[in-house]
Amino acid sequence: MMAAVGASPPAAPRPSEVRVKVVAAYSVKGGVGKTSAAVNLAWAASRTHRTLLWDLDPQGGATYLLQVRPKPKVGAHALVRGKADLADVVRATADKLLDVVPAHDSYRDLDLELDATKRPERQLEKLLASVARRYEVVILDCPPGMSLLSESILLAADVVVMPLAPSPLSMRSLEQVTAMVAAMKRGRPKVLGFLSMVDRRKTIHRELVERLPGESKQVLPIVVPFSSIVERMGVERAPIQTYAPRSMPALAYGELWKAVVATLKL
Repeated sequence: MMAAVGASPPAAPRPSEVRVKVVAAYSVKGGVGKTSAAVNLAWAASRTHRTLLWDLDPQGGATYLLQVRPKPKVGAHALVRGKADLADVVRATADKLLDVVPAHDSYRDLDLELDATKRPERQLEKLLASVARRYEVVILDCPPGMSLLSESILLAADVVVMPLAPSPLSMRSLEQVTAMVAAMKRGRPKVLGFLSMVDRRKTIHRELVERLPGESKQVLPIVVPFSSIVERMGVERAPIQTYAPRSMPALAYGELWKAVVATLKL
C-alpha cells in the first residue's frame, strides 16, 4: 500500500537541455478509466524515472488512490496568478521516485482562472516549469470535457493517453481529440488510444477490440478489461501492479507504458 509522507527533498537539477516529458491521461468523456490509467502509468514510470503525477481533476481520484493529503491553502488562484509555485504543493508518496500534486476543490474554477491571464493556453506549461528540473516524467490526470484547460493540457503534453470505452461513441471521442490536436499551431502531442473497461462477454465489445486498432492508427492493440481487480484500486488505494502484478489489467497497463516509452524515446 502507498502511504503519504512529507515532501521529498529536491532532486539534483538535470541538464537544462533535457526537457521533462509530459503524459496526459485525457478524454472528453468521463468514467472511461483516465484515473486508473494515470495512476498505473505513474507507478510504471517511477520504476526507472523521477515521476510527478498532477491530479487536475477536482474529484481527486488519483490523490485518494495514492493516499496523498492535499495542502488546502494553495488552490488554483494562487498557482495561476503566480502567488505559489507548483513545487510548493508537491507531496511525496511511499515510492521514493513518485510524487504527487494533489487535487484541489478550486480546480473546478481553473478555466476561469486561466481565462483571466495573458496567453491562458500556455499557463500549464508555465506552471510545470517550476518542477521541470526535478522530474523526468509528469503524468497529468485530467478532468473530462473540452475547455480552455483542455487546450492548455494538450499544448503542455508530449503524449495524450486516451482510454476508449467499448461503445459506438468511442471513435467519436477520439475524433474530437485528434481534431483538437490537428488544429494546434505547434507542439502537437502524439495521441495513443486504447480500449478500456472491456467485457469480452459482450459481442459489441469483442467486435470493437478486433476492429478499432485496424481502423485508426491512434488506437493501440491494448485492452484493459472490465475487472474487479481494477475496482480493487479503491480498496487497496494502490496501483494494480503492487497487489496483482500478473493480472490482465496490470499487464495491459505495462504494455501501455511501453508504448509511451517508445513514443517518447525515454
